[in-house]
Amino acid sequence: MRYLFVLFVFIFSVRFCNAQYTVKLVVTSIATKHNDAVYVTGNFNNWNPKDEQYKLKPFGGNRLGIVLKNMAPGNYAFKFTRGSFDKVECLADGRDMNDRILLVTNDIDTTLTIAGWKDDYPEKPKLYTASLQVSIIDTAFNMPQLHAKRRVWIYLPKNYFQSTQTYPVLYMQDGQNLFNEQTAFAGEWGIDECLDTLSQKLGKYCIVVGIDNGGKNRLSEYSPFNIPAGKATPDSVKAEGDVYVNFLIQTLKPYIDNHYRTKKGPDYTYIAGSSMGAVISYYAAIKYPNVFGAAGIFSPAFWLYTPRQLHFNTAKNFKPVFYFYAGGKESTGMVNDMDAVINSLNTYPIHVIRRSIYPPGTHNEKYWRQEFPAFYNWLMQLY
Repeated sequence: MRYLFVLFVFIFSVRFCNAQYTVKLVVTSIATKHNDAVYVTGNFNNWNPKDEQYKLKPFGGNRLGIVLKNMAPGNYAFKFTRGSFDKVECLADGRDMNDRILLVTNDIDTTLTIAGWKDDYPEKPKLYTASLQVSIIDTAFNMPQLHAKRRVWIYLPKNYFQSTQTYPVLYMQDGQNLFNEQTAFAGEWGIDECLDTLSQKLGKYCIVVGIDNGGKNRLSEYSPFNIPAGKATPDSVKAEGDVYVNFLIQTLKPYIDNHYRTKKGPDYTYIAGSSMGAVISYYAAIKYPNVFGAAGIFSPAFWLYTPRQLHFNTAKNFKPVFYFYAGGKESTGMVNDMDAVINSLNTYPIHVIRRSIYPPGTHNEKYWRQEFPAFYNWLMQLY
């Protein structure tokens, strides 16, 4: 009987755990712009809004559709676009809509409608929401390692100019999304408002430096390893992550330490980011633990890399100090990939690792903003 049970478990694992399904999405009506090309974008193609492999095709009559093959079981988030996020679908009254969620447990054939396009509605001017504690160090800060220039933001604690004390520093990626609704892509994190309140409550303060991403170069700058064609974009991506981290360590950090009252050393230097920003933050903390003593890893895009690439630090004195967060409704492998990294870090004799999963969470700023106070509270209690 025991052998029959083992055989049953093996068959079950092969049949269900490794199952691949087909998903057919058919759009039966579109509010406007009927002659424009329509694409589906989601966590299955790194949210590329104009991926020719995900362009809808005529399905008879006025219908458009696409068949997605070899889909692993799990939750998928997606939206329709006309080639960019300026032309993403929206609600019939022009309001932003939540990601569409599809739970794949078998083959799916579903019909959908597109109620409106965002560019059909005049964009209301976004407000400048950065607090008085936020300023821009430079709109074109020199990045000699990347032969580029970038806007760099800084948040200084409320008591900075009324004291002589020194402060730890948190370096964060995607600076345009951290403080200001006017520059944010899909809503800001509200880092300044959070720290204004939480720092005073905790009695612990921190400087935050935000570095704008490179737009079309974001994927390459935040990638520590080359990405094969078809995995994130139709073309391969050449990694510039090492060079970007060198900029942080060799150029930006010395500037911050020379111009502001900072506490030096890894116990007071942290790094954080989301998605690809989480990947490069993880890489920086793993490779340079003598610089970054802790890291906040929000919804990391680990699925783009092999386990061997991600598990590379063998330094005897390496002490992993990481806060990992993921939403339960992100890409199918998000939590599993993150847990594999956590398990590898747990093998070190000394480690401080916090794992946080929010079951309803999807891959966007709303949930990263929601999680940030817990990360900051955890970080401030460590040192």
